[in-house]
Amino acid sequence: MLIGAVADDITGATDLCLMLSREGLRTVQVMGVPSPGAALPDVDAVAIALKSRSIPADDAVAMSVSALSVLLKHGAQQILFKYCSTFDSTDGGNIGPVAEALMEEMGVELTIACPSFPAAGRTTYQGHLFVGSQLLSDSPLKDHPLNPMHDSNLVRVLSRQTALPVGLVDIGTVRQGADAVRAAFARQRAAGKRILILDTLADADLRTIGAACADMKLVTGGSGIALGLAANFVQAGKVAPRPATTRMPASAGRAIILAGSCSVATRDQIATAQAAGLPTLPLNVAALADGRQTAAQVAEWAIRQPKTTTPVIYSSTTPEALQAIQRCMGQHESGALVEESLARVAALLRDAGFRRFLIAGGETSGAVVASLGVTMLEIGPEIDPGVPWTRSIGSPSLALALKSGNFGAPDFFLKAWGLLELDPAHV
Repeated sequence: MLIGAVADDITGATDLCLMLSREGLRTVQVMGVPSPGAALPDVDAVAIALKSRSIPADDAVAMSVSALSVLLKHGAQQILFKYCSTFDSTDGGNIGPVAEALMEEMGVELTIACPSFPAAGRTTYQGHLFVGSQLLSDSPLKDHPLNPMHDSNLVRVLSRQTALPVGLVDIGTVRQGADAVRAAFARQRAAGKRILILDTLADADLRTIGAACADMKLVTGGSGIALGLAANFVQAGKVAPRPATTRMPASAGRAIILAGSCSVATRDQIATAQAAGLPTLPLNVAALADGRQTAAQVAEWAIRQPKTTTPVIYSSTTPEALQAIQRCMGQHESGALVEESLARVAALLRDAGFRRFLIAGGETSGAVVASLGVTMLEIGPEIDPGVPWTRSIGSPSLALALKSGNFGAPDFFLKAWGLLELDPAHV
């Protein structure tokens, strides 16, 4: 294994796997920490997808260290701790505590923190994280329901999460090339810094940073950093690059869209699907709570829709409506109810012959994948930046698109299906 990744949520792991696969590494995504004796596929990269982004920091640390142990046992040459490109976390963690724990476990003195993903509009300048042309703290993404980000200064944010000194390598240094970045690493380490934020404005910067990290045992960041890390192994002759996948064979069976994210991007995708005539059904959280709406009723609605269409079931709503629900039911309680309901709907639809699932939202994706009994995924073609089709390893064979809530163009729900073709082996 060349790269072993610990990812703090399901869709983030899928995003990373897409990047590694596009860069030529045979990559598999594993759901949750495998048991100590479990076999892993003989591939170039493995990403262990956790659900650790929004849990108590101590639990996230324990889970991440367990995943690290498995990856090291299987010979991973470099470890990547992957988190969201918007650095989703609170002042108590979980990025800082997990990074600190992984560094201690591996005996690492210096690592980087590079969440940037320019292809999706996430860049870092002078240590400040931007979404498009806006500071993260001014963008709609600042109001994440679980991990709101109202400070764009990543040096400041990370310094509140860890006792380790945090430094910055600015864009002027990055643009001088990998040797200059490595020299900056050495200077920062000599000055006592332990975790370095990296300015990144374009994919070329990510490749420069990746090259500078060729000998770094532990790297932390978003999926974008994988561009340069994978290239190191290709250039070293440890793996032969493969052409990117453009289509994926998928089992015959009906399709469904389940959206649990309340992000602007997902709400736009729902509106586009409605305008195109796709049947849609909103979940009513209050009705789910008192039994007036059940998972069985929701699944039956989807089954009744014409087989030639793709139904959309969603809980997505405006920030104002979401805050009202959370005030009434509790932040975590309302979120858990929606996730559990959509997960139950997915299992019922699988049993009814649905084989193609498009899921919007990281927490929702984690709950649905667990309900479907999926333990490993192989990576298929890219739908939009950061989002591929995947196929479950095992039976039944399911096609799954696991989309971070903030990702994807408005027509994502419509165009994704054109990348699937009928698999003759699973007609």
